[in-house]
Amino acid sequence: MLLDLFKKTRDSSMQIREKGNQNPDVVKFTCKKCGAELDAKTYGKNLYVCPKCGSHGRLLARTRIKQIADKDSFRELNGELSTADPLGFEGYPEKIAALRAKTGMNDAVVTGVCTIGGVRTCLGVMDSHFMMASMGSVVGERLARLFEYAAEAHLPVVLFTCSGGARMQEGMFSLLQMAKVSGAAARHSEAGELYITVLTDPTTGGVTASFAMLGDIILAEPNATVGFAGRRVIEGTIGEKLPEDFQSAEFILEHGFCDKIIPRSRMKQTLVQLLKLHGYSEKGR
Repeated sequence: MLLDLFKKTRDSSMQIREKGNQNPDVVKFTCKKCGAELDAKTYGKNLYVCPKCGSHGRLLARTRIKQIADKDSFRELNGELSTADPLGFEGYPEKIAALRAKTGMNDAVVTGVCTIGGVRTCLGVMDSHFMMASMGSVVGERLARLFEYAAEAHLPVVLFTCSGGARMQEGMFSLLQMAKVSGAAARHSEAGELYITVLTDPTTGGVTASFAMLGDIILAEPNATVGFAGRRVIEGTIGEKLPEDFQSAEFILEHGFCDKIIPRSRMKQTLVQLLKLHGYSEKGR
């Protein structure tokens, strides 16, 4: 059971090497960035961050929620919404069913209400393990409803973004989510409430081009990939070689597209400080 959990939560920057003994203490990971070896238990205790080089792993939504929300405070909203097949795309329903069984999620984002350091907050977490957190109709609907709920309840929104872009199996229905979520975020802003985005690896495509970059405060995890089109597409279009750190969190911070890079170990503390500085408490504001 524990081994299955580590298989699901491991990061693409970590390569698993299973030993004969299935005890998670002896399941070894090799960091693809620095080559360090560490056991699953140590990796988990370190918040899925390589202790040698600081490479931040990709997390399941429920793992992220456990790290950020106060214990037993998270209440999911709109979890019953499930993906349709508007285009009759071949193999799409089967793929969704397989991912639901593998991840325990209905779709690529989990939304709800919780407290963070005692501050009542609307929280959304996108999950790259579900179709690379691609933006489909359910992702857009859950996020739009989260902003609408937060505006009515006078609550802040904290959204952890990651995505490979729009979900091609839903065609134009997927692209429409950019406008829908952005409009809901605008109404939340007009109500005078705070919106914080945390860019995690990778945040790309239509998510970057819309609601991921609309936060009043934009944070990022170290070395997260953030951009729109891929490096090869851009280089082929402009006919020039891009810098090695292009589309990294550090690059966008240097160029003014995010406010601060926050290590995972300090993320909850930072969010609590920001929420309280903006006048929020356990009752909202």
